[in-house]
Amino acid sequence: MQLPEDRLLLDFLQYLRFEKRYSDHTVRAYNDDLLQFSVYLSREYELNKFELASTAMVRSWLSAQREGSAGVSPRTISRKLSSLRSFYKYLLKKGVIRVSPVNNLAAPKAGKKLPVYVEERQAAMLFDGSSFGDGWKGLTTSLILRLFYQTGMRLTELVTLKKSQVSTYTRSIKVLGKGNKERVVPVQEDLLEEIRKYEAMKATQWETYDTNHVLLTEKGKPLYAQYVYRIVKGYLGNFTTLSKRSPHILRHSFATHLLNNGAELNAVKELLGHASLAATQVYTHTTIGKLKEVHKKAHPKG
Repeated sequence: MQLPEDRLLLDFLQYLRFEKRYSDHTVRAYNDDLLQFSVYLSREYELNKFELASTAMVRSWLSAQREGSAGVSPRTISRKLSSLRSFYKYLLKKGVIRVSPVNNLAAPKAGKKLPVYVEERQAAMLFDGSSFGDGWKGLTTSLILRLFYQTGMRLTELVTLKKSQVSTYTRSIKVLGKGNKERVVPVQEDLLEEIRKYEAMKATQWETYDTNHVLLTEKGKPLYAQYVYRIVKGYLGNFTTLSKRSPHILRHSFATHLLNNGAELNAVKELLGHASLAATQVYTHTTIGKLKEVHKKAHPKG
């Protein structure tokens, strides 16, 4: 089966966006990686078709990335290889190719980065009597921070959160995660109460507004990623000296604080929506630190 060359990448990106439900940021990353590989094939091998690439060509491109002036890190090389692997898997599924040129290629080993998180003491300061600002933006800022910290949801999951996903009856929020997978996260009554007050305030702000999404901008429109990122980064700057202050820091904090307070690893895995336990295990470093502290204080020889 042959698809026109200009459709291969477009079809794949549409598949990621609408079937896999990947975020715009992730889709752009795939697009950038594949376009970069396409330019390399054209320049070095005079090929203008992805399906004609060989394993040797892929290996050569990855080596060029690693040895180039930019000095691409092993982690980035792994991501680029993952982009190619997903793309060629899609081409196999569509019958465009019979063998993937990345089947036998292994990603370079990269040291695992420990997650950055807000200390529990700082988190308590963040939500204990803090002023989140005036007007609608202040209300939205408060709810954004509480949702991130109390549910561990991702940025994309938060901006797409709909009212139908919040259940007062079961005291839970149904989160629609990567690959369109659903997970249910229990929430405290105080968070539900803040959501109820937020909903009630909408009718006093605008005559017409988006009635599906939970979180809205000052114009009554659904939030977007950059809006949320700016709010979180600015607000965390008042409470922590961490160099990273992205929304994901609150997700890390959610997981770390759960584990430090005795939650089981499998339970945290389900709450985070991780596909495998290995992705959750990166948070256990804090649990080990907690155990060392307990041992030092409680053991006679500590």
